[in-house]
This record gives sequence, C-alpha cells and structure tokens, in this order.
Amino acid sequence: MVSQNTFMPISFCLLSSHNDKNVLCKAKTTDKRTLAYKRRKLARQEAPDVVLTMLRSAKDIPAKFVLFDSWFTMPKTVIRVKRENRDVIGMIRITEKIHYQYQGKWQNVKSIYQKIKKSSNTKGIIGSVCVKLREDRVSTADKFIDAKIVFVKDRSSDNWHLLLCTDISVSDEEVVRVYGKRWDIEVFFKVCKSYLALAKEYQGRSYDMQVAATTIVFLRYAMLSMEARNATDDRTIGDLFFYLKEELQDIKLSQSLMLLVDTLRQTLSKLPLISQEMAKMIMDTFLNTIPQPLRQKLLLCA
Repeated sequence: MVSQNTFMPISFCLLSSHNDKNVLCKAKTTDKRTLAYKRRKLARQEAPDVVLTMLRSAKDIPAKFVLFDSWFTMPKTVIRVKRENRDVIGMIRITEKIHYQYQGKWQNVKSIYQKIKKSSNTKGIIGSVCVKLREDRVSTADKFIDAKIVFVKDRSSDNWHLLLCTDISVSDEEVVRVYGKRWDIEVFFKVCKSYLALAKEYQGRSYDMQVAATTIVFLRYAMLSMEARNATDDRTIGDLFFYLKEELQDIKLSQSLMLLVDTLRQTLSKLPLISQEMAKMIMDTFLNTIPQPLRQKLLLCA
C-alpha cells in the first residue's frame, strides 16, 4: 500500500507451481482447515487469481487505485479488478496481440498510436485516447469497460510507453504522477534484500518457514516506515497546508486600499458634526496627499 509519502506492505504470497511434479517438500498436514493448507492452495493458483484474492482480503483498506506493471495490466485482469470496485493504473505492453476498441474498431496499441493527435507536452505526454476493454472475444458490449490510454515519451530514447487508467476522468498528468508511486515497491524490495535479510536469514525448503521469515522482514520494514513517517517526515500533515491556503483568498493591493478608504468614508459619515460635503472634502484632501502610485490605484478601483 502506497500513501502520499509512505509505503506499507500489507500482504504477500510466495507462489509455487500448480504442477505436482514441480512441487518440492510437500506439506505433511492434510487438514484443510489450517492456514498452512490455505497458503499452499493459494500459492499454486495462477498469479492473476492470487492478485484478486489478495485484493479481497484488503477490501476494508481504502485505496483509489491499484498499480500494476505490464505483467498484470491485461484486459482480463483489469476487468476483474474493476469488478472489485477498484480502479487500475498500470503499464501496458506494446504488442500486436492485445486489442482495444477505439473509434469503433478493435486495434492494437501500435495502430492506435498512428491515429492519435500528437502533442508537444513539456512533461513528456504525447497524447491520450479513451478506449474500451473486453475480457475475451466472446464478451458482449454490455460487459465492456471504459479506460484511458496515455502515451508517454521515453526520456532516454525515441521509444514511448503506455499507461492505462480505468478512471477516464483523471487527467493525463495525474495518471503519470500516480503511476510513478509504483517505484516505491522497487525501493521496498531493495531495502528488504540489502538491509533486512530478505531471502538470506532463512534458506531452507520449508514453505511455512519461508512464509514466517518473509513476514518478519515485512514487519521490520513496516516498523521502520512508521518510525520514519512519525519522526522524520515533515509532510505527514498531508494536504493541510493547501486546505488552509484555499480559505485565504488573495486580494490585490488596490482592493485592500479601497477597503480602507471605504471604512474611513463610512466612519466620517457617521459623525454627527461632519456633513456629507465636509466628509467629501476630507476624502479629497486625503487622496491628494498620499503618494501618486497609490492614488492612481485607488482612483482606478473607484
């Protein structure tokens, strides 16, 4: 889970093979009520099915998007995640085997790229299109889902990348920004392997021991992440600064001066010994004695 400034591991699964011939050190217990059996059963499923199971286990954790790399961002997987009431942002493979409905035709991304209107965005965004996804070729139109594909230029070459978002109301810049947070998981793995002894502290063949060792490493990282958030991260107040800033509207200097003059005029008009003509004469005298730049601003405001 990635928040505004903090990465927190909440679930994992050590995958195995669904082929019995490739499974080493089979479990001695056959009690299907145990967590050990359920973990092994989950580990032998296909990776997209494991993803959905993990998402369902985390359904009570609020999240706006599920971030995928190109391995998982397939139409079938994206649609299944969308059915879990989660939006997806992920990298798309540039291939001719996967098709999206654009302008009424099912096309691959290379064909779509040739038809989009290219833009010279300073942030590297070439353009974006709205498409439809289908789970398979026999799916009916009522089961299609809307999505947006954002074309992004590679900074180090003339190639381009594709980002898919199932929430078409999100701007192109926001899609790129949110997907950039997926890099936190790469940092997470690097820290766990280099400093927290992931896959080094225990190197046996017992699946249960591997799960236990990995859980301990993830707990270490979670503790360090929370400590860094509470002790050293000054940004943990989130968007509080921006919320407070929105409440204070900026006004021009001329407007603030005009407010002062109006207050002075109202004060003079309330005095019983000063007539309207006298108040006007005082105001004119005041305007004539103040510096020329300020007087011009006040006259323009008036």
